[in-house]
Amino acid sequence: MVLYVRELTEGEEKQLQSWSRYNDPVMRHRAQVILLSSQGYRVPEIVSLVKSHPANLRKWIHRFNERGCEGLRTVHSGGPRRRFSAQQRVEIVRLAEMKPRALGLNYTRWTLHKLAQQAAKRGIVDGISHECVRLILREADCDHKRSENGHRA
Repeated sequence: MVLYVRELTEGEEKQLQSWSRYNDPVMRHRAQVILLSSQGYRVPEIVSLVKSHPANLRKWIHRFNERGCEGLRTVHSGGPRRRFSAQQRVEIVRLAEMKPRALGLNYTRWTLHKLAQQAAKRGIVDGISHECVRLILREADCDHKRSENGHRA
């Protein structure tokens, strides 16, 4: 069965023409696919023109037919939801900025493992991996802070 894009409205055609000159190569590509289909090109012909897999071309034509120009936008979920609240993150960063001895601990520097243990022990979180602590500190721009001797604080 031959697949073509449905008839474009004037507004859709203007939007697609604009996107076909876009700096964003992804949107430019998708707009070109829809415009070529609207001009009567079949998917195998479009494949040779835009060097893309036919399944992808069909997907964008179907999405356009169902939702118009908005169907060509990809909505990113942003990855998995955060496991720790903003407040928990702030408290972990605060803990990392404190000197362990000032908290009554018998060591002078934090390791990621010790930070993870103390965050759980102090009730900031139920449990956390050292890798997650590292990511929180990196996000807070703390992992570059170094003590005077050049080691991580």
